Amino acid sequence: MNLSWMAWTNGTAIFFVLIFIGLIIMTIWAIKAPQAPRVGILRIETTPGDRFFLSLLGSAFISLAWLAMFGAPIFGGLIVCFFYALAVFRWV
Repeated sequence: MNLSWMAWTNGTAIFFVLIFIGLIIMTIWAIKAPQAPRVGILRIETTPGDRFFLSLLGSAFISLAWLAMFGAPIFGGLIVCFFYALAVFRWV
């Protein structure tokens, strides 16, 4: 795959494709099984879409902190991001 015209790497392209797929899955889920907002530990109402957004946002900060503390590669940071996303979907 030649992405040099945007100075993207294959990893960057995969990252954005996976986010796009996640958004499609969340949209289909919302259409098939609408859910009422719920109140979690933050004491605000959140929908699954809100929790997905919070997971992405928090994962970005976790990844930046991992790079600042440990440098590349960030596979350990990705593991932390995965468990963070699970916690957000479970308790937020």
